[in-house]
Amino acid sequence: QVQLVESGGGLVQPGGSLGLSCAASRSAFPIIAMRWYRQAPGKERELVATITSGGSTNYADSVKGRFTISRDNAKNTVYLQMNSLKPEDTAVYYCNALITQPQLTNYWGQGTQVTVSS
Repeated sequence: QVQLVESGGGLVQPGGSLGLSCAASRSAFPIIAMRWYRQAPGKERELVATITSGGSTNYADSVKGRFTISRDNAKNTVYLQMNSLKPEDTAVYYCNALITQPQLTNYWGQGTQVTVSS
């Protein structure tokens, strides 16, 4: 069982920046990847950014060049730095941890609201 606790959401003006954090509890099995998803009202949950245990990263086209995902393995924490925010970035952001042992399992945080508005 992996517990994820997110923090850092809030209200920001367009063009502003915001950072999210996700602290993961210790896992009996390796966490293969950690990801940030978001879900806007009336829309499906979408994958925003991924970072693997090896440090490889991947981003949705809509956030490339504006968002940066990183992790601190010592603190078991993943971060999402969001710059040049747009109103369309408004959503609930969810942290996700993927393990593959003993079986493929996804763990989710409770979500944190990000609102981009003037």
